[in-house]
Amino acid sequence: MRPLIGVTTSELRPSNQATTRRHGEPAHPEMALGMTYLRTLDAAGAIPVVLPPTGTDHLAALLDRLDGICLSGGPDLDPAAYGASDRHTQLGPTEPSLDAFELSLAREALTRRLPILAICRGSQALNVACGGTLHQHIDGHRQIEMATQTTHEVEIDSGSRLHRITRSRKLAVNSFHHQAVDRVGDGLQIVGHATDGTIEAIEGPGFTVGVQWHAETLYAHLPLFEALVRAAARTELRVAA
Repeated sequence: MRPLIGVTTSELRPSNQATTRRHGEPAHPEMALGMTYLRTLDAAGAIPVVLPPTGTDHLAALLDRLDGICLSGGPDLDPAAYGASDRHTQLGPTEPSLDAFELSLAREALTRRLPILAICRGSQALNVACGGTLHQHIDGHRQIEMATQTTHEVEIDSGSRLHRITRSRKLAVNSFHHQAVDRVGDGLQIVGHATDGTIEAIEGPGFTVGVQWHAETLYAHLPLFEALVRAAARTELRVAA
C-alpha cells in the first residue's frame, strides 16, 4: 500500500477578485500550494495529503494517520518564531498563526520519528522547530529563471544521508529563497553548503532531511522523494505490526 505523506501549505492568498465578482462571494483568504509537490510525491510512490493550517488541536489525530511529512516552501517565517526582535527591511509578509501550526507539526513529527523531507521554507521551519535561527535576508539567492533550471552547485558532505541518496558530492540546484539557516537547531547537522557558505542542507535523527532548494521541480532530484517514501513505507509497516 502506498504510504500517506502529509504536505504542509503555509501560504495564504486573497481570493481572485474576478472570481469573487463572477460568483458574488465575499473576498476571503485561500490556501496556496504548488501542484508540483503533489505530482512529485505521487511519482515517487506516495499518496500526498494536503494539510490545512487550521490550528493545532487535532495534530495528534492527524499524525496518527500519516506515514511521513513534507514541509513545503512558502513565505518568510516571522522572526518572533525564533526570538528575534529586529526585522530586516527586506522581510516579506509573514503569517505567525501559520508558522505556529507548521512548527508544532514539525515538532510532533520529530517526536514521533516520522520521516520528514523539508523544502526551502520548510527546511527553515524545521530548523526553527528545533530551536535554531535564520538569516532574515541574504542577497543574491533569488532565481530569475524557471524553477526547472539550476543556477548553482551545493557541496554535500561525504557520508551524509543526502550523499547516500543522491550519490553525489556536488548537486546542481535552483534557488528561490532569501532567508536561510543561521544557528543550527538542536539535533540537526549541516550537510550541504553553497559556494558562498550559505547553509543549503541539514539532517536530523532518522529520516529528517531539509534542503534549501526546490527539489520538487527538478526531475534529477526525484530520488529525495523516493527515499522519503521508502522511509514512510517502513513507518507504515511498523504501525501495521
